Amino acid sequence: MKKMVDIIIVGFAIFSMFFGAGNLIFPPYIGMTSGSGWLVSYLGFIISDVGMILLSIIAIARAGSYQAVLGRAGKKFGLALEVIIMLCLGPILIIPRTGATTFEISIAPLTNSIGPVMFSIIFFALTFILTVKPNKVVDIIGKFLTPILLLTLAALIAKGVLSPLGDLSSASDLQSLFSTGLSQGYQTMDALGSGGIATLIIATFLAKGYNDKKEVTSLTIKSSLVAAVGLILIYSGLAYLGATVSNIYDASISQTALLIAITKGLLGSSGGILLSVVVAFACLTTSIGLTSVTARYFEELSNKKIKYQHLVMLICVFSAVISNFGVDKIISIAAPILTILYPVALVLVLMVSFKNIFTKNSIYKGAAYATLLVSILTVIDSLGISINFIHALPFDRLGFNWIVPAIIGGILGTFIFKDDSIDLISDVL
Repeated sequence: MKKMVDIIIVGFAIFSMFFGAGNLIFPPYIGMTSGSGWLVSYLGFIISDVGMILLSIIAIARAGSYQAVLGRAGKKFGLALEVIIMLCLGPILIIPRTGATTFEISIAPLTNSIGPVMFSIIFFALTFILTVKPNKVVDIIGKFLTPILLLTLAALIAKGVLSPLGDLSSASDLQSLFSTGLSQGYQTMDALGSGGIATLIIATFLAKGYNDKKEVTSLTIKSSLVAAVGLILIYSGLAYLGATVSNIYDASISQTALLIAITKGLLGSSGGILLSVVVAFACLTTSIGLTSVTARYFEELSNKKIKYQHLVMLICVFSAVISNFGVDKIISIAAPILTILYPVALVLVLMVSFKNIFTKNSIYKGAAYATLLVSILTVIDSLGISINFIHALPFDRLGFNWIVPAIIGGILGTFIFKDDSIDLISDVL
């Protein structure tokens, strides 16, 4: 019985760590633009978002650590990639965005008596208080904060199902809808946080007294399945709410404006308050989870020379400062960096998931470096320096232009790199 309770609590915590404000606004917009075909686009979204999260956690849990996955492309390369990812998930980009998003969606529309600076201090002080005890983080999120988040979401979805705002518009070109959902799920880049979160979950089960490696791996996978079910159910409800207003709004409405319109349409003036609560809890749980993940990581990286509590304080202070740049500015900084990192991390996770097929490190190196090159060129092109050939690559419109180069790179890697040698790129890093 205790084991099942632990699985559920940890599963709830994983759900909340992944379910941020961005995850709240994507599904309704997908549903609205799909109309009666919302299930098709929703399926694409689930595969590339929840599917990638689940696959990543399972691969990392079985490997034992994120570095065991990324390091297949070279130890120094893997370490450099992991450090940059953790910095982005932590105080540089993602954690500050949770505070900025909460202010802009939950606080600013309701009152002007609290400014962004004061709110950032309050938000990250609360994050610090709820994160400073490392062994309590998952329990705090799973036992207390996630149930509140789920109940408020369930109330909104139930109202929308029982009293829909409108009718579903007819849909055409189901293949296009699936492709759109697939690309939208990929653009969330949620799987990027799987490494640190998987490590936190493993540490949580160890702290709870589970010492057998196979059992801890099994518990981690089972709790991630609980989180996956929760995400699938909530996403389906939100996507349906969007589909019910497909005859009312069109693609010109922003994702945030659509969510606000649906909430107020269903619940009237009180809808704004409920939405504020949902966004606040979604962002707070993500902030707590990622702060703990990042602090744990850098404590271990420093061989515990820097204490967890000091790192939590440093992350919270730095995040409070960065959060005042505002959501749009943070996103503009984050987009190119994440566009470079995500495909590389994802291709390594996918390959490790089939490690019985991809047995040589040289294959991982070739695939990772080819993916990195294409990702860098894609970002350069997006900044206005035209690199036309990357748009001719297969699956470019879906955001997967790295797939074919990764395959070619993996094949060439077997001839270029030796499995027992240190490659030049790793040496540089």
